[in-house]
Amino acid sequence: MDETNPPVSASLEFALRLARAQATLVRRLDQVLGGYHGISFSDFMLLHYLHRAPGGRLRRVDLAERQGLTASGVTRTLLPLEKIGLVERQQDPRDARVAYAAITDTGRELLLNATTVANQISKDLLRNCPPSQFDALSNALALIAGMNASNS
Repeated sequence: MDETNPPVSASLEFALRLARAQATLVRRLDQVLGGYHGISFSDFMLLHYLHRAPGGRLRRVDLAERQGLTASGVTRTLLPLEKIGLVERQQDPRDARVAYAAITDTGRELLLNATTVANQISKDLLRNCPPSQFDALSNALALIAGMNASNS
């Protein structure tokens, strides 16, 4: 056994490649979305999840789960988006302890435009990946992230 190069399992190799691919994807989407729309990819994801949610709103804890962040991380992400009118806070009329983050009409409009850009960048980044593999790769990533129909 070569001690300078310890053996790497196929699962670790996949994890390392996944991390590198994720970093490349985020860097490119941050750059382009920031340049065209003034938002990061994290902001885009937040708006995307809010838009897909029933009524265009989610509890912060649910939003945190979808983004893989802590509740405080989501709060820090929401503050600038609230200031520029892309999201708003909504109280639950039945339970004052529960607050929601909701996408605004301005947020929906920006998301619609930003989705066109994000789609194009994603296609460009995945141009060498056979489309026949997208479903299998997407399912594997969903399993890693603990995603299901209610939190995708």
